[in-house]
Amino acid sequence: MTAAGREHVETSRMTLERLRPEHVAEVSILLRDPRVAKTLTPSGQPLTESEVLETHRAKLSHWGRYGFGLWLLRDRSTGAMVGRGGLQHTYVGGGNEVEVGWAIVPERWGQGLATELALAAVEVAERDLGLEEIVAFTLPDNLASRRVMEKAGFVYERQIAHAGLPHVLYRRSLAPDG
Repeated sequence: MTAAGREHVETSRMTLERLRPEHVAEVSILLRDPRVAKTLTPSGQPLTESEVLETHRAKLSHWGRYGFGLWLLRDRSTGAMVGRGGLQHTYVGGGNEVEVGWAIVPERWGQGLATELALAAVEVAERDLGLEEIVAFTLPDNLASRRVMEKAGFVYERQIAHAGLPHVLYRRSLAPDG
């Protein structure tokens, strides 16, 4: 993996680029897909277009506030958008945390892209941000995301409630010196 700051990261199969206003149409396709919504939204229903815009604005604002955030994920060989993911501040499990999150286009599920993204985010969290730990969480029955977390070195911590639903919280300790 190579990183030019935090805004552009390359992995073996993807280019991760800082989320920008012009990405909203691609993000909308991802977040409005019913298969993706089942893993991301409290209702399990796709976001409305106005909810996508509101969410996108919040993710852009995160970059401005903290100097890191979510990336748009592109296939390095085709340039096609394959997902959205990265690091962000969140309040979960009773505390303020930095989480690794992801959403991959369903056509690419099972290909290891989420794990590749999670590992890239871990590296940025450790090397660039100097964080001591990060978290990831999902619905208990999202076995695919739980496997991604485990492959990326996260360890199951406990059951929590998030957005009014049961979730499982995983944590990964990072090297204190980055």
